[in-house]
Amino acid sequence: MVESEEKFDGILLALAQQHPDGIIELLDTFFSFLARKTDFYTGAPPEVGEKMVLEKFKKYQKVAYAEDEKKKAEREEQERRKEERRKKKEMEEKEAANQPKIKELTDEEADALEKKLAAKSENSPVQSPKEEKEQEKKEKGEEEEDEDSKGKIKPNAGNGCDLENYRWTQTLQEVEVVIPLNLKVKSRDVVVEYGRKTIKAGLRNAPPILQGELYNEIKVEECNWYLDNGSAIVLSLEKINKMEWWGRLVLSDPEINTQKVAPEPSKLGDLDGETRGMVEKMMYDQRQKEMGKPTSDEQKKQEVLKKFMEQHPEMDFSKCKFN
Repeated sequence: MVESEEKFDGILLALAQQHPDGIIELLDTFFSFLARKTDFYTGAPPEVGEKMVLEKFKKYQKVAYAEDEKKKAEREEQERRKEERRKKKEMEEKEAANQPKIKELTDEEADALEKKLAAKSENSPVQSPKEEKEQEKKEKGEEEEDEDSKGKIKPNAGNGCDLENYRWTQTLQEVEVVIPLNLKVKSRDVVVEYGRKTIKAGLRNAPPILQGELYNEIKVEECNWYLDNGSAIVLSLEKINKMEWWGRLVLSDPEINTQKVAPEPSKLGDLDGETRGMVEKMMYDQRQKEMGKPTSDEQKKQEVLKKFMEQHPEMDFSKCKFN
């Protein structure tokens, strides 16, 4: 039954697009056709045609109300999930905010830092304001030339791209796509299909507006969509790799310059446990190197060697050299 009802949707949608004044003009055209080309009004008593129209109107009025309630429930569920993600992010930010951000330097560390800054100041040539301006201009010109050579475009305000048939924005966690429509439709008129690295979206019985292979993989079970005021399809895609910026939505899109994105301030609390541990280790090792002290890996080697020497006091290590 549903398939038989929907087989004319493409024709009717195309017809609706030809009526800029909306449903009243469309109804006027339909009943004018019945009056001019059929015996709908004259082939039976007047009350028969009127009763027939009212019966069909009430039948599909119930269908429309049921669909509207379903759409409201879906929208409420999407809002609930969005609120859960917001609360989770807020909690992670609070946890990150409670972590110590400033580390007091020891006297030895302060002396080492002071010496390093003094050495840097002595070795750095002093430039005049004119030289600094020329250097800045040169660097800026090289950067612009590099951008043009790559053929990349500047991202929009949402770190994505505004294209002819849709626009997309992104954070490190997810991608949002907005597909404007030229007419108002119902949810049942929309077709959206997700794959791990593919996407297809548009109107039923019409060519897809968006289709292709995605820039990278997404969590299909976490993706959703809704119809915004009946005139735009809004897609929400959750990235699997949350450590990269997408250069394009689908591979057929023009590429944006991801070096020009404007991300939110990064926090260690936003990272997963494994990535956070790696970043903290790198930061610690960098500080150790700057102070001329052993890194975490070197400390582990020294501890193993010390333990071995304690377990074998009979061995003479005085003439050994260790790197």
